[in-house]
Amino acid sequence: MLPSLFISHGSPMLALEPGASGPALARLAAALPRPRAILVVSAHWESTALRITSAAQPETWHDFGGFPLQLYQVRYPAPGNPQLAADIQALLGAADLRAQLDPDRPLDHGAWVPLSLMYPAVDIPVVQLSLPSRLGPELQTRIGRALTALRQQDVLLIGSGSITHNLGALDRHAGPEVIEPSAQHFRDWMVARLAANDEQALHDYRQRAPAAAHNHPSDEHLLPLFFARGAGGQFKVEHSGFTLGALGMDIYSFA
Repeated sequence: MLPSLFISHGSPMLALEPGASGPALARLAAALPRPRAILVVSAHWESTALRITSAAQPETWHDFGGFPLQLYQVRYPAPGNPQLAADIQALLGAADLRAQLDPDRPLDHGAWVPLSLMYPAVDIPVVQLSLPSRLGPELQTRIGRALTALRQQDVLLIGSGSITHNLGALDRHAGPEVIEPSAQHFRDWMVARLAANDEQALHDYRQRAPAAAHNHPSDEHLLPLFFARGAGGQFKVEHSGFTLGALGMDIYSFA
């Protein structure tokens, strides 16, 4: 059975400058059974209600600005899977979670950037599920649990965000050995709580974790972690590191 994954996707430039994360993602994908499809919850599709991409061929969305032209030329033309989208809608409905199908939504960079490093052949269908970010960690845990059966159906469930995400704290000149202490402390607290399976503390991380508001001025980049955890089982750190001093690049599996 496939695990669920939490991937810190970093900057969109990860697609061109993969650093240590690219090989880590490639190794992880190679070690997993080949999925028949992939479902991604990305920090970059915030919504008020649950929505599911249902296009047969979703577009690649360059949902960012100010990057080199080469990045805007990257495409990830993965097929969609309208039947899987309908199945996800039904599973959510069975858990009293209403979701709408969205035939127009393209794949944002929270999906296609890490997938371009994991599955560069672009031959696995991809579906995205939106992130009702104002409703907090508990909802994401519940959504993950509602969809955990997909793991037994060879669907890889991915939450794509960042273990720390304060863009104002980044040091553009920092090498990989430079880590902002508060980012390290927050990351270590999260890992300890995940390893202890302390759901109450995790859901209450904004009050309990060190420098929580500093490392996550808003929730959206951490919430996909709760989806992955809810959908999966035993926690494992697959990769750990920081870039630009304070941007966490951890990758976790929940088997």
